[in-house]
Amino acid sequence: MTIKIATIVFEGFDELDAVAPYEVFQTAAEMGADLDVSMRTLVPDEGVTARHGLTVEPDDVLLGTPDLVVVPGGGWNDRESRGVWSEVENGTLPERLDTLHEGGATIASVCTGAMLLADAGLLDGRPATTHESAKDDLREDYPDVDVRDDRFVDDGTILTAGGVTAGIDLALHVVERECSPGIAEQVADEIEYDSGY
Repeated sequence: MTIKIATIVFEGFDELDAVAPYEVFQTAAEMGADLDVSMRTLVPDEGVTARHGLTVEPDDVLLGTPDLVVVPGGGWNDRESRGVWSEVENGTLPERLDTLHEGGATIASVCTGAMLLADAGLLDGRPATTHESAKDDLREDYPDVDVRDDRFVDDGTILTAGGVTAGIDLALHVVERECSPGIAEQVADEIEYDSGY
């Protein structure tokens, strides 16, 4: 059965938070894992500009409920007008994440994408992590979250990764969990990532 993985991109997302897990999942698919990997937006958009200026052309608008939704971070610590801070202020993305989770999707965040999950209430009573520089905000703004210092946290249908490159570890873990340890190891070798696989 094909596992549908959608990374949600929005103005100001951090490039590596989205692209690194995408590459892990796409490489796993090329190695035989039954994955359908895409980048999606919540509204029609021909191009989304990431935090450092990279423009990404999303595959399509997110319709239905994928099996796994990956939420990148970016723009939280500086309270930028684009990025996670802006998306929390707007409220649409956190609300949609809650709806997707209620519909059966597993939700995974990378870096400060955890703030969007927390704002949706998805981290209440759960262990979670985020970028080191945002952990105090996560503790203070969302006191029901059990903030951990781990590189990534797997709490079943909610997964969170620490800062930026921790998204690679999270994605490799998902490949191991959902596909096979062998494929995860092959992907780690292919991308020359020393993660313990």
